[in-house]
Amino acid sequence: QGQLQESGGGLVQAGESLRLSCAGSGDTLSNVLGWFRQTPGKEREFVASITRDGGTLDYTDSVKGRFTISRDNAKNTVYLQMNSLKPEDTANYYCAASRYGGPNAGFWNYWGQGTQVTVSS
Repeated sequence: QGQLQESGGGLVQAGESLRLSCAGSGDTLSNVLGWFRQTPGKEREFVASITRDGGTLDYTDSVKGRFTISRDNAKNTVYLQMNSLKPEDTANYYCAASRYGGPNAGFWNYWGQGTQVTVSS
């Protein structure tokens, strides 16, 4: 069993930054941690992931160079630093944990409730 809880979403203007946090517990801590996002009517989209040792990071192309994923295992927390935000980054952002990772949401076992990020132009 495990739980994930996101925080840090909000409303910002284009070009500004936000940092999302996700606190995990239980089985989530031994896994790959990641972030997905979803807008109404669309499938959940992979954003970024990080292995337990922090040695392997993956990003979707649209956020490379702007977003940075990190984790602090001592605090049981994963972060998503989002810089140079664009209106198209507007979505509900979900923290997730998986044994193997990857861009397919079906391979991720644990999910948070989501936090809304809105970027105005």
